[in-house]
Amino acid sequence: MKQNNRTIYARLFAFARPYWGRIALSMLASVGVAGSDALVAKLVEPFIDRIVVQGDFALAKLVPFFVVALAGFKGFSRYVQSYFIKTAGQLAVQDIRNSIFKHLLSLSIRFYTKNSTGKLMSRILNDVNLVQSTLSNVVVTLVKESLTLVALVTVAFYTDWKMALMAFVAIPLTVYPASRIGKRIKYISKRGQGAMAILSGTLEQAFSGIKIVKSFSREINEIDRFECQNKKYYNYSKKTVKYSALSAPIVELISSAGAAVALWYGLQRVMTGQMTQGQLFSILTAISLMYTPLKSLVKVNNIVQSALGAAERIFDVLDEAPDIIEKSPAVELSNVKGEIQFKGVSFSYEDKKVLENFSCEISPGEVVALVGPSGAGKTTLFALLARFYDPQSGCVVVDGNDVRDVTQKSLHDHLAMVDQESFLFDATVAENIAYGRDGVSTDEIISAAKLAHAHDFICSLSDGYETIIGNRGVRLSGGQRQRLCIARAILQDAPILLLDEATSALDTESETKVQKALSNLVNGKTTIVIAHRLSTIIDSDKIFVLDNGKLIQSGSHHELLQQGGLYKRLYDMQFSEQSSS
Repeated sequence: MKQNNRTIYARLFAFARPYWGRIALSMLASVGVAGSDALVAKLVEPFIDRIVVQGDFALAKLVPFFVVALAGFKGFSRYVQSYFIKTAGQLAVQDIRNSIFKHLLSLSIRFYTKNSTGKLMSRILNDVNLVQSTLSNVVVTLVKESLTLVALVTVAFYTDWKMALMAFVAIPLTVYPASRIGKRIKYISKRGQGAMAILSGTLEQAFSGIKIVKSFSREINEIDRFECQNKKYYNYSKKTVKYSALSAPIVELISSAGAAVALWYGLQRVMTGQMTQGQLFSILTAISLMYTPLKSLVKVNNIVQSALGAAERIFDVLDEAPDIIEKSPAVELSNVKGEIQFKGVSFSYEDKKVLENFSCEISPGEVVALVGPSGAGKTTLFALLARFYDPQSGCVVVDGNDVRDVTQKSLHDHLAMVDQESFLFDATVAENIAYGRDGVSTDEIISAAKLAHAHDFICSLSDGYETIIGNRGVRLSGGQRQRLCIARAILQDAPILLLDEATSALDTESETKVQKALSNLVNGKTTIVIAHRLSTIIDSDKIFVLDNGKLIQSGSHHELLQQGGLYKRLYDMQFSEQSSS
């Protein structure tokens, strides 16, 4: 959504408001810096008239002390100005990053299916870094140069307003080209940040999928893809540099014309005795010093326009409304028995129908298996139960409570999930197992690992439970990663257990061990299992067979074999494959 500049400014400086004390100190110091430049211009007049023309050597002896004192005062003022405004900017940027990350985690899974990880990382890192220049470097430059410009203009007009007016006629002429260039820079910068997001995504995918890249010998292809995206980003950067570089010569050319007219007019007045040589040099000094902040302000405008493009992208994320909204007040789930009901549930991803009028009941403590072809809607049922999505019609009920009426935290506290992706963090083994709970003891972690038959291989690692396992557990085998995820679910000790292909990555020996561990784990818990290998769910209390989002069969293993239909065909197919192998 396009936002006007005034709105973006207001929202940016709302983040800086808590640090107004630092900003005020910086602005006060800016007055000292601006006053120093104005004082230099004003002191040129007595320096020329009394020392150079009249030969006042007593005053000349004091000049070095004036120079040192003025330099010291200006240096101190510049330090205070820079330190406090930049730290205020850093603190504001820290708050912006925290706000974006907090808001992103509040958004639903649907948002993440539409936005790549690289794109979101670019918003938090690259876009915020660009905005940082507005909240720190740009602000200090804007305040300092504006005050300096005002002070020098005051000196020039106070000394001789007619000559000063000649020089300042050129200033308004610089506004239009500077404005046009700034708008162009904002447009290009926003598109450039979009290109950077794509570039970040390319990096993230290449590094996350490095095993696939290498196993298929696609290094050259990934390099070409990265270089292509990098080239696109460079093209946007080049245009930004072009317009930024163009602004300074335009301003300098127009300003020089004004200075030339002022110099010609001043020389005429000195020759006719209407002003002194000291006054002429004082005004010329003020004019020459004035054009430096003027050019800086034009440069600042270019930076601001780039930052505004990035800020607009940031606020687009902050304005993204979550799909899943918690009711107020919401019910706190407690003492959950594990009764689950799906009542007439229909759900679609965009235009793709996944579930249609699905209904079933699961009693507390039952072990239920979901069976069916890929895309039948099995994993979607997990997502709806965990309220990652809300159904378009129907409802999901836990212990008589519609999951839309309960707090998400209390719902998730009573669910433990082992996903087929077996995701692990770049942390220690112990931290990954204990991820779902705070304050667990080492003994509890080890006990969970033993139940998941992970203890032995953990002990064989270089640092045991303190071993860092790398991004997504890259240092472990697929079976080892799966067992750590199972240990994490065991430690969660939730009354409802969700197993999505929990043993898919295990070899036969490991699968047998984990199945024994799971059989002890599920005792007394409501367990829903998704499994393609039907041999692992034969002992389930109920088996629900799905096809094209509909429940077409239900019953025990033996009942379904007697019914025939899809379940028997799937079972016979797998049995014949196992026999032939």
